[in-house]
Amino acid sequence: MNIETRKLTLEDYDDLKESMLQAYDTLGGQIWSKATIAKLLSLFPEGQLCIAVDNKVVACSLSIIVDYDEYGDKHTYKLITGEYTFSTHDPNGDTLYGIEIFVSPEYRGLRLGRRLYEARKELCETLNLKSIVAGGRIPGYHAHAATMSPREYIDKVKAKELYDPTLTFQISNDFHVRKVLKNYLPGDHESKDFATLIEWNNIYYQGIDASARSAKTIRIGLVQWQMRLFPDMETFYEQVEFFVDAVSGYKSDFLLFPELFNTPLLQPYNHLPEMEAMRKLAELTEEIVLKLHEYAVSYNVNIITGSMPILDNGKLYNATYLCHRTGKTDEYRKIHITPNEQKYYGMVGGDKIQAFDTDCGKVGILICYDVEFPELSRILANQGMQILFVPFLTDTQNGYTRVRHCAQARAIENECYVAIAGCVGNLPKVNNMDIQFAQSAVFTPSDFAFPTNAVKAETTPNTEMMLVVDVDLHLLDELHHFGTVKILKDRRKDLYEVKLLK
Repeated sequence: MNIETRKLTLEDYDDLKESMLQAYDTLGGQIWSKATIAKLLSLFPEGQLCIAVDNKVVACSLSIIVDYDEYGDKHTYKLITGEYTFSTHDPNGDTLYGIEIFVSPEYRGLRLGRRLYEARKELCETLNLKSIVAGGRIPGYHAHAATMSPREYIDKVKAKELYDPTLTFQISNDFHVRKVLKNYLPGDHESKDFATLIEWNNIYYQGIDASARSAKTIRIGLVQWQMRLFPDMETFYEQVEFFVDAVSGYKSDFLLFPELFNTPLLQPYNHLPEMEAMRKLAELTEEIVLKLHEYAVSYNVNIITGSMPILDNGKLYNATYLCHRTGKTDEYRKIHITPNEQKYYGMVGGDKIQAFDTDCGKVGILICYDVEFPELSRILANQGMQILFVPFLTDTQNGYTRVRHCAQARAIENECYVAIAGCVGNLPKVNNMDIQFAQSAVFTPSDFAFPTNAVKAETTPNTEMMLVVDVDLHLLDELHHFGTVKILKDRRKDLYEVKLLK
């Protein structure tokens, strides 16, 4: 599955029409004509957004810009759209007005509506508009109209005493209700001809030129995973999804799990030699990666899956996967295998070093011991990496110290951010996985724009928790060109070089 949020085009109309017919079934099947879509695209092309799944448009968001004071809070849909001609669109207006948003019913479990709202918010900020306003249906109201007013119904939905498929979703996406509208959209019998006037405020509008504001702030979520035994796979997935849901709730762009975080699942094989047990665990990897891939898409967050053992042509590797929220998956195999991994599990190292393109720029992944070899991260930096993710697993504090200090060095010498996430706790019933020590963190370069200790944030040691951190890629650009020292630029390429041999 490939998911793409992009501008709508007229060539998308056939797919759009099919999705509209499905989405508008309860409203009598009324749909937007091709001529109307063409007019919106000619007036305000950047305001017409869609989501394509495997190149088929299945969700859409339509908008115009208005000078809101001309219409006020008592307007109708007919008035705000200029009797559906969109003559009210004003490129010099101050408000992004949502005139439509829908998701095909077949795809509503993927949280595509949230992606459209996030795209609208980004557009609002980019255009330096003060807010997003729209009239929202309350399709659940008809079931309660005999016993409560629209305001009472809305208050109960806001208090989560009632669920409304439209209003609950809008509130969860940071919109608030300005007022109740009567006869906003005549014929909406489910809403009993009522609607909510909803608004999202652009906090960057006042005093800040949003067009000049850095649009490169990336939010990273780290999971410091508590090792515990799981009675079955369902319980394991529940714990994984808990963290995915929590980090996604903070609108994170990336989520990092630790190295070999699934080794509690070794417990049923504890009667086997360690090498055989790890190979049995490898049989679960494909299933686990598929589940994390589903979470990445449905929760709209790029997931670095920690690491897991995989078997390939009889050889055992320690691999991690980058599950993109667009549906793509990349793989990286740990290159430097520790003596412990070789001795007890018979693991071998991978042989591919590659920076990965994501919707948030280029990132690299190194697994634990790999970060102690500076050549790898330098090669990734040469490929354009801006964030390095390091899932790790260390049993003792001195092992952790090696990973931490090397990761900090990699951030400074490569002018990038480095995020590390590890496991904590004990596994007394799993051979060779008895104890773990970790303090997960995000490290930065060392210059005036960054924390004086080059640590953006870190967790409490040896405690299960998650860490959510914002990093600004724009600061890396400034460091590269105007830093106190310019490490990447000042290398003596006439004297030495680091390069791949294959």
